[in-house]
Amino acid sequence: MIRTIHHHKARALLAVLCLVSSPSFAQHAELDRRLADIREVGRFVPEKALVLLREVEAESRAAPPATQGEFLNLQSLAERAVGRHDAAIALADELLALGRKHQDKVLVAKALLSKGYVVSRQNQLDLSHQLFWEAERIAVTTDNMALRVEAAITSGHAHAEEGHLPAALGKLQDAVALARSYGRPIPIAMSLNALANQYGRMKEYDKGFEALAEASAIAARTNSPGRMATLKNTEYGLAIETGQADRALTVLLEALALERKIGATSMIAGSLVDLSDSYLKRHDYNRAASYARQAITAANQIRNGSYEATARVNLGQAHLGRGRIAEGKREFESGLAYYEQSGDKPELQAVLAEYGEALERAGDMAGAVAAYHRERALSDELFKERRQKSMLELQEKYEAEKKQRQIELLSRENQLKSTEIDNRRLQQRVWWLLAVVFAMASVIVGILYRKVRSANARLHEKNLELKQQSSRDPLTGLYNRRHFQEFMRTHVHTEQRGAGTSGEEIVGAMFLLDVDHFKHVNDRHGHAAGDAVLNMISQNLGIILRETDMIVRWGGEEFLAFLPAIPRSGVDEIASRLLAGIAEQDIIYQGNRIAVRVSVGYAPFPLKPGRTELSWERAVNLVDMALYLAKAHGRNRAYGVRGFANFDKTSMEAIEQDLERAWREGFVDMTVVLGEAPAAPLAQWPETGQLAAERAALT
Repeated sequence: MIRTIHHHKARALLAVLCLVSSPSFAQHAELDRRLADIREVGRFVPEKALVLLREVEAESRAAPPATQGEFLNLQSLAERAVGRHDAAIALADELLALGRKHQDKVLVAKALLSKGYVVSRQNQLDLSHQLFWEAERIAVTTDNMALRVEAAITSGHAHAEEGHLPAALGKLQDAVALARSYGRPIPIAMSLNALANQYGRMKEYDKGFEALAEASAIAARTNSPGRMATLKNTEYGLAIETGQADRALTVLLEALALERKIGATSMIAGSLVDLSDSYLKRHDYNRAASYARQAITAANQIRNGSYEATARVNLGQAHLGRGRIAEGKREFESGLAYYEQSGDKPELQAVLAEYGEALERAGDMAGAVAAYHRERALSDELFKERRQKSMLELQEKYEAEKKQRQIELLSRENQLKSTEIDNRRLQQRVWWLLAVVFAMASVIVGILYRKVRSANARLHEKNLELKQQSSRDPLTGLYNRRHFQEFMRTHVHTEQRGAGTSGEEIVGAMFLLDVDHFKHVNDRHGHAAGDAVLNMISQNLGIILRETDMIVRWGGEEFLAFLPAIPRSGVDEIASRLLAGIAEQDIIYQGNRIAVRVSVGYAPFPLKPGRTELSWERAVNLVDMALYLAKAHGRNRAYGVRGFANFDKTSMEAIEQDLERAWREGFVDMTVVLGEAPAAPLAQWPETGQLAAERAALT
């Protein structure tokens, strides 16, 4: 598993922290020199820096404000680096109070940056961004060039985390320009390093390597293993993004050697995590496990739960790759526990998807289905949260527009009242102007009346638009889950017989589709490509199915189709048409061809196990279980529930507990429809012996 976003962010902040400057006063030249030496140590070995800072604490606290503030800043940065966040916050607040007391903008800006670094580590991104931007606004009013470069780089990182990539690029280009005008090698190298990272985010890799080459040439003159290791880690990231696996492994080993040379435990832990991931990709599970264990040890030394969790997930994958399923599950679950406790739901979802794929490759189909269930539940939860956020934003926008219209209306009413008062005064003074004033007032009232009517009409249109948006998915324009639930509460199915001699039964049917390997599309091509895939599928579903059929965006990459009336014999044919229709059209995105396949679960509706008809909710759940069987047994296929048999010997609860076992024991009648084999493999891993045998039997 690739290290988490917190890991990337920690290294980015470490690069920024290399820029902190030191005031120098003649009367405290020796103390300033010692603080400068400690700063160099603290950039890469904060544990040692804390020991050195305690030796000069008494002298530093008695020094002038600038030197005292530099001491507090360095101690806050070191405490944050070793994971003591409360102490780091307290020192940053003390530095802030000192800066405000002496009206020292440099100290205030440093305090805000230090506090921002801590809350960023605590995943309070909105607060950290506000602190960073406030620090930048203050820093630009000072003549401290090193501080201004640091603030510009940090501001660029904040914009990147907000998703404002053009703004981030502009800030980092400004930082490079400032550093060049400053003329010192360290700020230039570190600002170029930050710019190279940003080019990597924007997939402009040639520019990224160009900026990195210049940064490396400058940093080589500083004779600092820590700075060179920082640049090596940036080169590793760019090499991974451009598919240069051998280059990535080489620079990562070089970075680890440099980090061990200076004892930079935090950086060592990060490199060990990346090395375990690199060897996982090469299927060298023994080395992957070895580096993962070393990473766990290093992470424990610095009390970094994120590194440890990622390393344990990597160790779990290595165990599963070697067929040691029980050990692999134990390590995976240990890593998952951290993400559950930290509340990082997107990262937890990604790890669960990797967990399911790893178990599937190891042949543990029951475990894979369970992992997919957990991932799907979390995906639905995140989808609901995003949808609720969108609705709240829309409601806030609507309320703001409504309030503005009310203000405008009140303003016009006040103007009208003022006009009427003036008219009365004019009437008392000049009677012969009465007719003219009355006419003018009538015109104004008429205009206002028409504007009020127009405003009410627009308000009515907005209400209709809001109602429409509440039942539609904003991306695809399909119905959303809420609309389908309201529809099914009032839907009454009536059994019908077809015309003609056959008298074939007309039934309803439910089809649940899930995009195969959708996470790979997002990871490789970006979320915009994922959105294009979802839009293509929604358009194809509209072509494949009838206008009377209900098509629903069910979840993140799931679609549900409800067909109210089709011949029972045609249900399997619809499943086959869905598989073929989606597969017929590839997506061309930014010059890349993306092949799209789906897995499908389906069943006629209503379903009657025994004498009792299943509710639509349980029917959807059964179709969802069939979908998981399709995904677990190779994807690009459809599993359909046709009916039940020997129901007196089982129960619906037992069937729902394990649908596959109920099928194999003869209690459930199921159909398997295979999709057409793609021209190139869709998955990275071969089928297990059991799946290959099932495919041969079905074909």
